Amino acid sequence: MKSTGVVRKLDSVGRLVLPIELRKTFDISDDDALEIYTEDDMIILKKYQNCCLFCEESEELIEYKGKYICERCLERINKKNTDLNLF
Repeated sequence: MKSTGVVRKLDSVGRLVLPIELRKTFDISDDDALEIYTEDDMIILKKYQNCCLFCEESEELIEYKGKYICERCLERINKKNTDLNLF
């Protein structure tokens, strides 16, 4: 892991300001969501990207009831259902 040398304090309600240089480097805009992970004694922030529920692909997504599926997985499901004569 690479150190940035930047140290920031939390405010009274636990907020942290990400420096503009980091936001530019990681293409993070004001309205972007960040995922929060923990690993051992670390807190990790990652720019959130919607991805397929099944394969985690983030290209060519279709949203259904708040969930995302890529076109490839959707085609596979449709083929499987056709093969099983479910429709």
